[in-house]
Amino acid sequence: MSKSSTIHARPLSPHLQVYRLIPTMLMSIVHRITGSALYFGIVLFVAWLAAAAISKEAFEMVNGIYGSWFGRLVLFGFTWALVHHMLGGLRHLVWDTGRGLEKATATKMAKATLAGSIILTVLLWIAGYAVRGGL
Repeated sequence: MSKSSTIHARPLSPHLQVYRLIPTMLMSIVHRITGSALYFGIVLFVAWLAAAAISKEAFEMVNGIYGSWFGRLVLFGFTWALVHHMLGGLRHLVWDTGRGLEKATATKMAKATLAGSIILTVLLWIAGYAVRGGL
């Protein structure tokens, strides 16, 4: 057998630099990130439940941590991730029915997912503070 002296150029796969970031792509990426954040954020909920089961002192300690400014910031982020992931799931549910797949509609739905998640998160926290009796 003889070796060919011509070298064929290998085809290049598209790289991330080729793509332009569009709202539907960004929301897909954020949906995956929020799913991962929820996976790890459940540890917070389990720690709270475990502290409640262990003792009153443990429960008060965890509540103190979650009630600090940093704890509230983390819980706010967890709430936003939960709401955003839910709305992203609803968006995909609509797509599964064959609706909203047009480029303009999909872009509007992606933007609505982001705006809706922010608005609903703020409203949930306002409602939570109202039920709790303020700050």
